Amino acid sequence: MLNVKKKGRFLALLLIFTLAVALLSACSSSTPASTPSSGADTTTPSSSNATPSSSDKANGDFVLRIGYGGSLCEAPLHMAVEKGFFEEEGLKVELIKLAPGTIFDSITANQIDAGFSLLASMIQPLSNGLPIKITTGLHTGCDKVLVKSDSGIKEPKDFIGKKVGVPSFTSSPIIYAKRVLADNGVNVTVQNPQVEFIVYSTTDLPLALEKGAVDAIAMNDPTATIAANEYGFTILYDSAIDEPYNEQYCCSAFVRENIAEDYPEIAAKYTRAMQKASAYVAKNQDEVTRIQVEKKWVAGDAETNARVLKTFNYIPSVQGAYDIFGIVAPQLQAVGMLDADVDVEALRKNSFVFLEGLPEEFK
Repeated sequence: MLNVKKKGRFLALLLIFTLAVALLSACSSSTPASTPSSGADTTTPSSSNATPSSSDKANGDFVLRIGYGGSLCEAPLHMAVEKGFFEEEGLKVELIKLAPGTIFDSITANQIDAGFSLLASMIQPLSNGLPIKITTGLHTGCDKVLVKSDSGIKEPKDFIGKKVGVPSFTSSPIIYAKRVLADNGVNVTVQNPQVEFIVYSTTDLPLALEKGAVDAIAMNDPTATIAANEYGFTILYDSAIDEPYNEQYCCSAFVRENIAEDYPEIAAKYTRAMQKASAYVAKNQDEVTRIQVEKKWVAGDAETNARVLKTFNYIPSVQGAYDIFGIVAPQLQAVGMLDADVDVEALRKNSFVFLEGLPEEFK
């Protein structure tokens, strides 16, 4: 009976999140109705697939299509709209709500021009030719590894022979979990793993752990914190507070290659607005999470979300993201998540653009 109640409460929270996503999806071609200051275009995504022409730019009609997923850590994007940072830069934007896990497909299909994603999850797609340039790191944090309080799992070696539930084999949570284990001598390579990773939907991950189908789960926030609170799980590893990961950039802003090459001033305006917004988030987490919930950017409880957001380090930096790319990419290669023949240094140089007029670190 306890499991049923817990599952019910957790599913209820996720249902709230799903309903919020549905409401946002209904107006995916613009910002929420409560955010008129964004200057968002009102055309549908399908009518704006073509990149704006030079004449459009000259006439001030350039509309940057930004994809987003509605997650808590996208707070800089939300605040760039709510606090008018895009408008302050003179940038017109069209916000396009994307289904989970589709942001890279949307780039490939030329449905969006810019976005916000987990740095570690971009590395392998970039090695396969994903046409984007990273423009700045935005914050640290996001990923957690959870176990049951009576699991007996206390340190990395205890994971040997165990099963870990993850949302996908390419997601940031599995990358974080593998990095922690590999850094502590546990073999997580595809060829000879000492740990088995199993994919479950985000909804089912907490129940899989509760019922013993897996011994641990790796998840993003805020669903990781929701699951920990709802089921009484222990947060064993947290990328927001555990060294050295707490100093390593998690999420970064990017633009399509053609935007960086042909319209660098547009890319700079977008990046500057996101940096300003990230710095704003760093100083105003309580206000930010209240706005996110009230304006239906994200679901959940504003107070709980604020506690999570306060563990993230929002100090936007281009160089910071560039440095961390150089640390994470070789680790992914070592555990078999990046092809062995990839020239990591060449990939890093090709994946970033250092735009003129941007501070190395924005505070």
